[in-house]
Amino acid sequence: MLPRLKFSPLVLVLALALAALPANAQVRELGEVDITTDVGTIAVRVSGSTAELNQLANLAFNAHGRYRRVTGGETFAISFAPAGTNQVQVEVRRGTAPVVVQVVTGSSMRNALFRAADVAVKATSGLNGFFASRLAFISERTGKMEVYTGDLLFGEVRQLTTDNALAASPRWAPDGRRLIYTGYFRSGRPDIFQIDLNSYQRSTLVSFQGTNGNARFSPDGQRIVMVLSGEGNPDVYVSNAEGRQVARRTNTPNAVESSPTFSPDGSQILFVSDMAGGPQLYVMPAAGGAPRRLPTQISRYCAEPDWSQADRNKIVFTVSSGRGFQVAVYDLSKNEPAKVVSSRIPSTDVIEPVWLADGRHVICTVRGANTRSLWILDTESGKATRISPEQMGQCSQVSVLAPR
Repeated sequence: MLPRLKFSPLVLVLALALAALPANAQVRELGEVDITTDVGTIAVRVSGSTAELNQLANLAFNAHGRYRRVTGGETFAISFAPAGTNQVQVEVRRGTAPVVVQVVTGSSMRNALFRAADVAVKATSGLNGFFASRLAFISERTGKMEVYTGDLLFGEVRQLTTDNALAASPRWAPDGRRLIYTGYFRSGRPDIFQIDLNSYQRSTLVSFQGTNGNARFSPDGQRIVMVLSGEGNPDVYVSNAEGRQVARRTNTPNAVESSPTFSPDGSQILFVSDMAGGPQLYVMPAAGGAPRRLPTQISRYCAEPDWSQADRNKIVFTVSSGRGFQVAVYDLSKNEPAKVVSSRIPSTDVIEPVWLADGRHVICTVRGANTRSLWILDTESGKATRISPEQMGQCSQVSVLAPR
């Protein structure tokens, strides 16, 4: 969570995502704002043989920036029909020629529909699908910041914590079996907890003197990167997957580090530091070594980075822009400044971006005076769609588990 243009140790503890931010939702209650152009889109006619499948499929494709839904003159016709318990058949046609016909199985009929829609996306655009993603996020529906999970369009929502204390920064293990998060439960200070998603039992993962937070798994799930202040200053540390064998990676006595994350191959750590006077993005070897500042050339305030698992050259992050914040993308393969990609969203504060599985779309938090909501943003076209319904209260700090 971002404060109003201020960087401090408190911001670090809350993952640059807490201090000033922020029963299953029904599809019909999704709020949507569609901001896009038709350039470069694929015209599709989307239908389902039942009212539920038809509605859900059209909501999904409406949120995807690569597609434009039409009722005629389509490039592809995509249809869905039940095919058994928790199974959906997807059929994609181009004119009269079949492109793909496949029966897809999911954990529920709803999940099967999302998985079938991902098959259609791959067949028609070549992009990885993201509709079957799982989300972990913070909601203030009960009046407290608690951890929840749900699907991409906020169905099958489950509340995981009832801490009645500040919870922040939930992150999936790559295999989807665990979540880790920062919480003030029990000790009254930030510790790192883990939740076993088979038993839903919660246990303490890391609890040293000082602050413990900003924890994220490596892509292979074997390590965790985090920020600890037990040795004096908030620095980046790495442990094994059980929170043991903790080793320091940065040592900057006069700076604050935050928001560390691994590169897609796990060999590097991307993090935020104000060692140059203001928060900027840095990269260093995961095994330790000298950090290197990324030449984003966009803002004096760069924070909350996420490194795309689908495109190792793309980093999305939050930048100060005017009197607020926006989302920007930096391409490591190009000698160009980072670019703001969220300017079409009607808000001065668009923050906390995380990549979806196609390396094109992100989910971000849109912050108003008294609201926090989660949106899908197409970083190429600027199309944006709100996905968190009003009944979930203020929602923020999302983590995405890619379809498996």
